[in-house]
Parts: sequence; structure tokens; C-alpha cells
Amino acid sequence: MEFSEHIKTANVEDVVLQQPLHPPSKGTLCITGHHLLFSDREEKSCRQVLLLLRNIDAVEKRTTESSGTIIIKCKDLRVLQLDIPGMAQCLNIAQSIETLSSLNCVAEMYPFFYRPSNASLQDHWGLSTPERHYTEMEELHERWRLSTVNQDYSVCPSYPPAVIVPKAINDDALKKVAKFRQGGRFPVLCYYHRKNGMVILRSGQPLTGANRKRCMEDELLLQTVIGDSDKGYIIDTRSAQQAQQARMMGGGFESKAFYSNWKRLHRHMERGKTLQESLIKLVDAYGDKSPNMDRWLSKLENSKWMSHVQTALSTAGLLAECVERDGHSVLVHGSEGTDATLLISTLAQLIMDPSCRSLEGFLRLLEREFVQAGHPFQQRCSHSAFSHARLQQECPMFLLLLDCVWQLCCQFPLALGFSEALLLRLATEAYASDYGTFLCNSEMERCALQVKDKTHCLFRALLKPRESEQYTNPLYEPNELAIWPSVHPQSLQLWRGYFLRWTQQTRHLELVQEEIRNMVIEWEKLPLS
Repeated sequence: MEFSEHIKTANVEDVVLQQPLHPPSKGTLCITGHHLLFSDREEKSCRQVLLLLRNIDAVEKRTTESSGTIIIKCKDLRVLQLDIPGMAQCLNIAQSIETLSSLNCVAEMYPFFYRPSNASLQDHWGLSTPERHYTEMEELHERWRLSTVNQDYSVCPSYPPAVIVPKAINDDALKKVAKFRQGGRFPVLCYYHRKNGMVILRSGQPLTGANRKRCMEDELLLQTVIGDSDKGYIIDTRSAQQAQQARMMGGGFESKAFYSNWKRLHRHMERGKTLQESLIKLVDAYGDKSPNMDRWLSKLENSKWMSHVQTALSTAGLLAECVERDGHSVLVHGSEGTDATLLISTLAQLIMDPSCRSLEGFLRLLEREFVQAGHPFQQRCSHSAFSHARLQQECPMFLLLLDCVWQLCCQFPLALGFSEALLLRLATEAYASDYGTFLCNSEMERCALQVKDKTHCLFRALLKPRESEQYTNPLYEPNELAIWPSVHPQSLQLWRGYFLRWTQQTRHLELVQEEIRNMVIEWEKLPLS
């Protein structure tokens, strides 16, 4: 497909741009296949604004006989206004933006065209692999093995080609277990706790159905994990009622009769449409220009976003407590096991494992637990809070994770080796990126499109010296202890840096934080007396 066929008017002069944190400016507007480029033509100004079209969530237009206005609402929550001379030009520009910003062919997205000067497609892609992760965890090798049963993605389309499973369970048994679990997501190891040898596994729900079907291999796999003298916990991210309803629809849960050494704990976590609508309501609240504080707080409360943050941290804390304090292994699942399951397994590892708290360790954790583990980024992040399109499979689960991590940063300012700036960058990149890291919904799809051969890796770019300097926490002091978050309402805050990032007050706060950061860095350079 030629992008040019969607561009009726390639550039327009004398366009006035109004954007947050800047005065209005007049200049030239250009449209390419992937970008909107505004160049300020006013005297003594060389400012440019380059906007990835994929970042556009909604386009609104108003026209008169002689001019028109286009309102662009972005996935990163920016709102831009373009005042364009000429009604026809305005309509042409608006139509081009709407069409190009909604193209869904992954192979035609910008990461396949992006070629930074400081990187090569021959560079190593990613930070780690399941094989390397297994090799590094020598303590696992006695009881666990690396299985390539999913090498061709035929057993589980959303799993990577290699996964860590109990050594006593062979690949034929794994294939039977996969048929008994939603989406083929049989229980796999995602975390080994070095302090006591306990593990976290994740999976999809068992497909017991109304007839209470069994799978002997599934029962054996879970029993093998804990042995004869121990018990384990199953954290189900659905309510008991939802799990019962799922059973009537062909899904289900592990029966106490057949999994007698496993105790099931239900912790209801919202996902899908409910979570997406919560984000929409929250963004609508921050966009309310009313000076009435009670009204604003009422809207914030009605969005229920903060209660989702509280529930996620509370459930992750429960998971960490089962492993760290109680000394038991845990299986986590909901329905599909690609959303809330990955969220709490990621947070629990951040709580317990100090190696996940450095900049590189955190990026490795995200790569392992979200990218490789099959979080469907393409579906979940296709729209943000402004889109007028009918909700389909959008869900801000990754954004919720980053919000929870930010809460940890606030409560433990010395314990994490990365800054809020990293979280903001990741939140933006998940919705629209120059890099291929968050493309597609699974490793199988990335393999089919040769993403690792034809695009660049975001995580590797973030670790390059010039980039990583921006994202490290200068106050970081590695801590071997678990960091237990408080989930009391008074301990949790609205993530202003993200949801209010385009306001003047937040910009002032960012400048102060940057000044403090620079002071700390300069102080560290001083020679010890």
C-alpha cells in the first residue's frame, strides 16, 4: 500500500498550533505516512513538533467557509489544536489524519521504517530469553527443566517457544495439560524465590466446565511442584461468583477434591471494558475545567481508578506474602492469564526480588512477564481514553502496572533504581512507538512478522548510556529486603506525572525534580574529604 494515496493535502502554510505548555505559534504543517510535522516559521524560532500518527486517539473538526479547526487528542493525553486557513484544506488534512492514524496493518507501522543512526538491525534484540533466564537460575536445575514443547507455537500460541516446567513432567503430559487450560496456557514457572526455594507459576483457567472435567496430568503437575509434604496457594484473580459462572461457560477452577493440597484464594480484579471505562472517566475528570473541587473529587472517585490501583497492589502483596512470609508456592490465574495474572506476578517480583529493582532488572522483568509471556499489547493499547470508537479489546492493564510501580517509587524512594521518567516513557511507548518491542500480541505474531529482524528494541535503546542517564534514580540504594507497599487510601496518590502531565503545575514540579536530580548527581561527583 502507498501511504501517499491517503494524503490529499501534504502541507499547509500559515497553520496556527495550540498545544499544552506553549504559546500559540504559526507555521507549516506537513503530513507523511507516519508523522504529523509542524514547523514554526515565526522569526527567531526554529521549533518543530513531530507527532507519530499512531499516537492519535481521536480527531475532531470544526469548519467555517474560510477556515477550519482540528482538535487532535493523543493517546499520551495531549490535546493539540490546529487552526487551518481554508475549509477544503482543513477537511483534507482531517481525513488524512483519521485514515493514517487508524491503519491496523502491523507490517506497515513506523517501527518497520525507523532507522536510528546509533543502532543496527544486526544488533542483539532484547535483554534476555527463557533459555538464558533458566541458565542463570542454577538452583532450578535439579527439579525444573526447560521445555521446547511449544517450539512451533502449536501448543500455546501466546507462550514463548521455551518455558520452565517441572522436570518430572514430560512434553506429552504438557500437551494434555495445555488442552485442559484456557488458550493452552499450562502452568509454567515465572519466579523462583532464592531465599526459600518457593516458586510462582502462572497459567490460564482450567476448562472443567459444567461437567467438572478432570485432567490427571494437570493434577500431577501441580502436585509435583509442592511435593507430598507441603501445600500451595492458587490465587484466582476473579471473584468466587465469576469463577462459578465461568464454569458454566466451559471454564472453571481447581476443585478441592482433586487439588487437595492447594488452597484457592479469590481476589476480584477488574479487566477489559470495565478498566478501560475507568480510565476514560478519570481522563474526563482531569479535563473538567470547573473550579469546583468537590465536583472534581467526585468524578475522580467515580472513575474507581484508584481502587483498581489499590486492589492490584493488595493482590500482589498477598502473592508476595504467600511466598516470602508463609513459605509456599503459588499458582496465579484468572481466565486467560494474559492480563491481571501478569500484572500481579510482575508486582510481586518487584516487591520480593531486589534484582528486579535496578533499571536493567526492571526492563528484564517487563520483557519476561509482559512481552514474552503474551500480554496482547496490540489489542489492549489500540486506543486510549479519547477514542470515539466502540470498545473492543482495549484495556489499560500495562498502564495500571506502571501506576502501581509509581506508587512503589513514592513509598520507597531509595529502593528502585529507575525514575518516574522511565515509567512515563514506557506508558507512551506502549501506545505509539518507534520501536518494535510492544508490537503484536504474542511472540508467535512477532516471529511471523520478523519483528526482531526488522525493528529495533526499545529496552536495549533505554539502556544505552545517553538514554539510561535520564532514567536512573540518583538516590538508589540496593536493598535486599522485600518492600511491602501500604494500600491504605491515604498512602496512594493520583499519578499526576502521567494523568496531569500536560498541565503547568505538573511541569513546574518536573523542573524542580530535575533540579534536585542534577544537584544529587553533582554532589556524588565531589571528592570525598
